[in-house]
Amino acid sequence: QVQLVESGGGLVQAGGSLRLSCMASGRAFYYYAMAWFRQAPGKEREFVGGIPWGRDGTDSADSMEDRFKISRDNAKNSVYLQMNNLNPEDTAVYYCAAALRGTGTPVPEEYAYWGQGTQGTVSS
Repeated sequence: QVQLVESGGGLVQAGGSLRLSCMASGRAFYYYAMAWFRQAPGKEREFVGGIPWGRDGTDSADSMEDRFKISRDNAKNSVYLQMNNLNPEDTAVYYCAAALRGTGTPVPEEYAYWGQGTQGTVSS
């Protein structure tokens, strides 16, 4: 069982940055693929980026958005989403998700564990 807690959301002006964090409980973080999804009002949940299990120490991966970067730190049981040059269309609730021995796939059904979400709002 894994519990995920996101943090770092907030209000930022267009062009600004946010760094979201997600901390996982338990000792087996290394064995979980981690991903970020987002859901804007009236829209479906959207995959932002994923990073597979089995990476030692710290690692990063590209996101679906060139402006975003996902990274993980196994020593801290944490995954991060660095978002730069934000625009109002990035306003959404951002969720982290975990999949045991996963690949970082964009398919949400592959993730058994989800955080409660953190709101990111970008003003114009």
